[in-house]
Amino acid sequence: MKTARKHVPHLIAAVLMMLGLMTAASAPAQAATQQVTASASICSNAPIPAGWVITWSYSTNACPGTGVGYNITDSNGATSLSVCSMSPIPPNWVVTWSYSTNSCLGTGVGYNIANVTNSTTASVCSMTPMPPNWVVTWSYSTNSCVGTGVGYSITKITTQTTASVCSFSPRPEGWIVTGSYSTNSCYGSGTGYYIRKA
Repeated sequence: MKTARKHVPHLIAAVLMMLGLMTAASAPAQAATQQVTASASICSNAPIPAGWVITWSYSTNACPGTGVGYNITDSNGATSLSVCSMSPIPPNWVVTWSYSTNSCLGTGVGYNIANVTNSTTASVCSMTPMPPNWVVTWSYSTNSCVGTGVGYSITKITTQTTASVCSFSPRPEGWIVTGSYSTNSCYGSGTGYYIRKA
């Protein structure tokens, strides 16, 4: 009996050490499952990390309150992606095409988006966010832009001092309108502007 009593403290210490090792080993695994990697599934009311986009939205019982889930993807390192129209669009990305799709519950519309960081011209849909220092040089009717039916040709003007743009084009900071003209190249307004860097 005395021998057993002598070993009890050692047994308790051994059990506690084993529990500690198991907890320490499982902690990184638990932390890893909470981190968002290159793609993930979330509920529609969860925050979307900066630079991530919604590639699919769907009905699910796993999201009480909304009943809608999103598949999201990190845009970092990509040059083009297909996303749902309710997706955030990362900075310096534009909408190049919009289309009807069953993969985007809630809107039924998908976008093809492209990174224009290293480009100077692009063809986009009129609902696109415009990156800084880009202007609309031409607008036209198109079936490739579901939702508006209008496309734009856009140009980056970081090295120019003058440009001809459509009247509804955003003007970069420090640029002024020097004249206007009638044109068939600006579908929707029929008016173009001459602009220059002040």
